[in-house]
Amino acid sequence: MIYNSSSLSDNKTICAIASPAGAGAIASIRLSGPKAIDIASMIFVSKKTEKNLKDFKSHSLHYGSIEEKGELIDEVLLSLFKTPHSYTGEDVIEISCHGSIYIQQRILECLINNGASMATPGEFTFRAFMNNKFDLIQAEAVADLIASNSKTSHQLALDQMRGGYSETIKKLRQQLLDFASLIELELDFSEEDVEFADRSKLVELLDVLDAEIQKLIESFKIGNVIKYGIPVAIIGKPNVGKSTLLNAILNEEKAIVSEIPGTTRDVIEDTIAINGLTFRFIDTAGLRDAADKIETIGIERTKEKIKQAAIILYVFDVSTTTIEEIQEVIEEYKELLEDENKKMILIANKIDNLVEMPSRFSNFVELDTLFISAKRKENIHEIADYLTKAVEQEQMQDQTIVSNLRHYEAFSRVADDIEKIKTALDQNIPSDLMTIDIRDALYYLGEITGEVTTDEILGNIFGKFCIGK
Repeated sequence: MIYNSSSLSDNKTICAIASPAGAGAIASIRLSGPKAIDIASMIFVSKKTEKNLKDFKSHSLHYGSIEEKGELIDEVLLSLFKTPHSYTGEDVIEISCHGSIYIQQRILECLINNGASMATPGEFTFRAFMNNKFDLIQAEAVADLIASNSKTSHQLALDQMRGGYSETIKKLRQQLLDFASLIELELDFSEEDVEFADRSKLVELLDVLDAEIQKLIESFKIGNVIKYGIPVAIIGKPNVGKSTLLNAILNEEKAIVSEIPGTTRDVIEDTIAINGLTFRFIDTAGLRDAADKIETIGIERTKEKIKQAAIILYVFDVSTTTIEEIQEVIEEYKELLEDENKKMILIANKIDNLVEMPSRFSNFVELDTLFISAKRKENIHEIADYLTKAVEQEQMQDQTIVSNLRHYEAFSRVADDIEKIKTALDQNIPSDLMTIDIRDALYYLGEITGEVTTDEILGNIFGKFCIGK
């Protein structure tokens, strides 16, 4: 499908199964468009009245059956939403039926036989966007809400879908647009050498815009990990219990565990939600001189994952490792530890091999040390608590957070344009040249919310939606 304004001009009524694929207790089938009520009326028979669906009020629920040529297909609940008070802004019918795959397909066939067309991926949400039910940020947040798998990712998508994020962008754009209008007016009176736009005020505005844009760009680091999970690399020498720890955290046998050193020769990943945050745990190959080519590749991948990780759990065998060895590890990773965006935690494993709990590491090592037994699952909860604290969840509160790569790229371009405008003001570059950068900044801000868009952008966004949404 081509996603543009002309896509709505054909007056098609679309339909699709809106619930997950497969059989279940119930299923939902959605119908939207100018003929939605007429088409539904042809196959729906109310159990309580002979009134036509058109005569019912919007936002009403009706019990009846789906029938075609006298054949009873299923008893259903039908929800009626009249334009413009619906998800798409059009007349919408939603049919809740039994979850049999056969029943779902038969109802879909009935709708198509009576004039409906199959919806393409994201077409319902696209129609909502085109009918000004919400902007592009909110439309993208719908997909994020469906995909959310933790409390924080759910809350982030919900906030964006409610439009708070959009209002921030629109306010910034309007401020710049107001000033751009005055500069454009100056160009109309260029022969009279008048100045409508106070340059000092423009500098103040640019400073405010720049500060806001930079905050939004910086927030992408937080937004990205909320959306996709905070990467946690589990590293250490062979046979110290890294895979056993991964299995203990996930509470399943995800990784092969063996007493033979070098069992894990590749990277193993899985995610889990802890205290409302999604963590992406990465079990890595043991750090040592590789015995063969395959292990060498595994160790190289381990190094790459260390670079990508936000948190590093360095696991060591507390029953055999000395303080000096740990100090060597800290020295080896010194450059990494100076990166404020990364955190490293020492995991003293195999306390089950000790007669008594040691205190020497926590007394003499500058990094936080957690004492556990991955084999017996002792103190695993301490790791979960520590990870939550390490993320500094308070940073996610009461601020607008960017979690979408498209938005991040657009903000980065706006930041570049603002810098060019500042340079133009400093060098007294003529207004007609400066307006080029102002227009670019306005374009990219408008592109985020959908005030300015292209068919390619729309296709890329809505084409990723599931059918039925």
